[in-house]
Amino acid sequence: MKPLDPRLLRYARSTRGFVVLAIGLGIVMAILVIIQARLLATAIVDVAQGRATLATSVPILIALTATIAIRAIVSWIAEAAAYRTSAKAKAELRAAAMDHVLRLGPYGPAGTDPGGVASLLTRGVDALDTYFARYLPQLFLALIVPAAIIATVIGFDLVSAIIIAVTLPIIVVFMILIGLYTRSRVDRQWQTLARLSGHFLDLVAGLPTLKVLGRAKKQAQAIEDIGDRYRSTTMGVLRISFLSSFALELLASLSVALVAVTIGVRLVEGGIAFSTALFVLILAPEAYLPLRMVGQHFHAAAEGLGAADEVFTILEIPLPSQGSESTIPQPLGLRCVDVTVTYPDRDSPALFPTTVDISPGSVTALIGTSGGGKSTFLAALLGFVAPTGGVITVRDAEVKNQQSFGQPDIDLRLIDPDLWRARVAWVPQSPQLVAPWAGDRPTVLDVVRLGRPDATSDEVRSALAQAGVLAEIEAMPEGMATQITEGGVGLSAGQVRRLALARAMLRKADLLLLDEPTAALDGVSEAAVVQAIRAAADSGVAVVVVAHRPALIDIADVIVHVSAPLLQQDLTLNPGEDLINAERAVAKFARTNITDTGW
Repeated sequence: MKPLDPRLLRYARSTRGFVVLAIGLGIVMAILVIIQARLLATAIVDVAQGRATLATSVPILIALTATIAIRAIVSWIAEAAAYRTSAKAKAELRAAAMDHVLRLGPYGPAGTDPGGVASLLTRGVDALDTYFARYLPQLFLALIVPAAIIATVIGFDLVSAIIIAVTLPIIVVFMILIGLYTRSRVDRQWQTLARLSGHFLDLVAGLPTLKVLGRAKKQAQAIEDIGDRYRSTTMGVLRISFLSSFALELLASLSVALVAVTIGVRLVEGGIAFSTALFVLILAPEAYLPLRMVGQHFHAAAEGLGAADEVFTILEIPLPSQGSESTIPQPLGLRCVDVTVTYPDRDSPALFPTTVDISPGSVTALIGTSGGGKSTFLAALLGFVAPTGGVITVRDAEVKNQQSFGQPDIDLRLIDPDLWRARVAWVPQSPQLVAPWAGDRPTVLDVVRLGRPDATSDEVRSALAQAGVLAEIEAMPEGMATQITEGGVGLSAGQVRRLALARAMLRKADLLLLDEPTAALDGVSEAAVVQAIRAAADSGVAVVVVAHRPALIDIADVIVHVSAPLLQQDLTLNPGEDLINAERAVAKFARTNITDTGW
């Protein structure tokens, strides 16, 4: 946890101007502190030695009052600039982090820990106010003011300057030690808060299901337990803050007392003039004050520093490779050769070598046990994750021999991801009904039309009919104008899934990726969805579907068993079987072996 993280200057550009301003104001403040001490010492000495009269004291008092007023104005300017910079820096960090999270896709932080990311970019980033308004200005004062005071005191009393110069680093060492100890506590606090946020988000999303199963009260107890841990962790950080402030105050007081004792002894012995002694004695506490304030504000800003560090961690996650190729074959096909995916935080591959040709007008079914890599394979086709082995190429589906004629295959990693995804429609395992804008609740028409904003109402109705949900929508009081929430509250899980399928159908994409599209559907709805998938393929769309049900496997033209090598060894086919018999054998294998998915 660095006092001034260089990454803050890089990602929040408005911080750079504030740093320059803070340094300039720090120099002005140091000069004012010295002038104020000198004026105060002169006034007191003149009164003590009887040289002062009302007339002679007025100019000094006016100058002293003006100095104090200017110090107040400089402090106000610094604080106002700090809050203004804080607002800009927070907006820049949020924008940069949100853009990066969206570019990382659903397999980035937002997909793995949405509650933690939401908490970090809201409450966490807001905690930077104290960092900018209190801690950062004091940090520059702590660098400038003590150095200016020591340089000034050297010209008046070398002994006091040496004492101040020796005791200041001791306070700095204690601050570093306390900061290192605090960091682990703050990290633990953020981890607990992220866990609490994620658990609460998952609980709200699954509350209807938990209520039906009678598990809601138990989850409430779990949230209460995590909340208690967060409370105790926060109180631990506050305890450290109060104890460290006491320790720094004690050290500063002892250091000032040491300067005062040495000055007092030499003053009695006549080794130092009274005016010099008083000036140094007034100036000495000002050397320690910025350090004490830095220590005090450090703990108040620790939460913001910890959040900023988490934001920087997200911003430094490398993005998937971004290609620039804009020419995509039409009609397009895909050739996947030994495609393997291994995530950075895992030792074993999430997707073992998979080879398949995907052609327009065909349905490719991915089967296999849960966790075998089917969803990861779809993520690779979308460009959300880059293959760590093998290659995915896009080809002209009408070209049979690429070596003889036609456009050569194009590595998917070289294609502009935005252009590529414009040709793809995707329905994930847990689809979300996202509104096209923020504000009012969207209607069914708005949610489905997000797939193709220029679609007409008749085209939306046709897509709903294809997904087998039109009759249920028209049965609602307001039909397609019925307002729904982004979470689909009020709709069944099957209706949400079919609305997402209708949105995908509306895109008229060249490649349709479906992850368990018939999950949570009854037999009638499943038959409608299967028919829609087959119709989409017959219209020339290349369909890739993760299949756990026989109805989907039965309409597949190509069946790919995606799993670890040990599981693939259980699948044996006779050499003399033709392609159709081989596909049936795979389907039969799937029906008899995938017992952990509710077959």
